[in-house]
Amino acid sequence: MSFSSCEGSFGLLYLKKQSSCLILTLRFHLPLEYVHIRVQQRNGRKSLTTVQGLKKEYSKTKILKDLKKEFCCNGTVVEDPELGQVIQLQGDQRKNVSTFLVQAGILKKEQIKIHGF
Repeated sequence: MSFSSCEGSFGLLYLKKQSSCLILTLRFHLPLEYVHIRVQQRNGRKSLTTVQGLKKEYSKTKILKDLKKEFCCNGTVVEDPELGQVIQLQGDQRKNVSTFLVQAGILKKEQIKIHGF
């Protein structure tokens, strides 16, 4: 019985020959959907944290309400034509937001990209 594999950009292709039949198996590796957490410098010491890439099934307003209560800061949900709904928070809350999203079970740590400074 021979076994060979070929890895492409989307997945792994397995070829297996059993008796006179050729069995073809294709396994897809789904790409990770990342959530991007960025900080933007405003004027002086003021900064703004943005969270983008959350799935549409999550209510951004409810997440924002919990984030505002947890970190004692103000925030809003902004509609962007390219990025969809983006959560904005006052201050540099990158680490706080990432730990909150992991502890709440919304995301895994591997799905978060932290940008800035």
